[in-house]
Amino acid sequence: MSYADQVFINMCKDILENGTSTEGEKVRPKWEDGSSAYTVKKFGVVNRYDLSKEFPLITLRRTALKSATDELLWIWQKKSNNIHDLNSHIWDSWADETGSIGKAYGYQMGVKHHYKEGDMDQVDRVIYDLKNNPFSRRIMTNIYVHQDLSEMHLYPCAYSMTFNVTQKPGEDKLTLNAILNQRSQDVLAANNWNVVQYSVLVHMLAQVCDMNVGEFVHVIADAHIYDRHIPIIKELIERPTYDAPTFWLNPDIHDFYQFTKDDVRVDNYVTGPQVENIPIAI
Repeated sequence: MSYADQVFINMCKDILENGTSTEGEKVRPKWEDGSSAYTVKKFGVVNRYDLSKEFPLITLRRTALKSATDELLWIWQKKSNNIHDLNSHIWDSWADETGSIGKAYGYQMGVKHHYKEGDMDQVDRVIYDLKNNPFSRRIMTNIYVHQDLSEMHLYPCAYSMTFNVTQKPGEDKLTLNAILNQRSQDVLAANNWNVVQYSVLVHMLAQVCDMNVGEFVHVIADAHIYDRHIPIIKELIERPTYDAPTFWLNPDIHDFYQFTKDDVRVDNYVTGPQVENIPIAI
């Protein structure tokens, strides 16, 4: 069993056994048939992954590493808010006729801000600080910008990354750690997808800043399982599990803006069958 499987199974069991239900309450999400999408939820879930030991891909079912990386780069590298720049259709439901999702996600990452060192967007500021002031406690991004919320087609779910650098005894290189803050998460559809995305990001930033990878901490304010996902989750967490795959990142890339989805790979990735036709609440 991979460590990511263990974390996922324990989290799902905890939500199902100890969570609270929103059934009968006023909720925003709807199913395609128009009925309310209720959840069983846990508040304040915190999961920790040591990226130096294992890459956190679950083996219960396959997580599409390259597609997850492509979406991450759409936000962090292309800084785009248009689905025409994305190679998947996961954002189609929130896009307008031009393909825009409004002033959300990649749009916010690309906004330049004024610092004493010059004008930079949030991504470039992170890279600048990791290279020039790695022990700063202010290396973070935040895309939950209240003044622009009315112009976002979906409020950001994964909204903040905080980076923290440590010096491990006996190691020449510094170690890059990170925390992802997420206000809300559909555990079945998105949990391992987000974990994989931001683990890839930590690997990429560590490589371009000549650091080792350390811990990735995932903080979820509202971790929920939708009512129509409960039987799927129950079946999923009873499946056989396998050893974690081996992660590969192209060692020749040292400029964050040169990475592509083809610069990541996992070897020996054995999984259970895919879960087909997961209903998504909008």
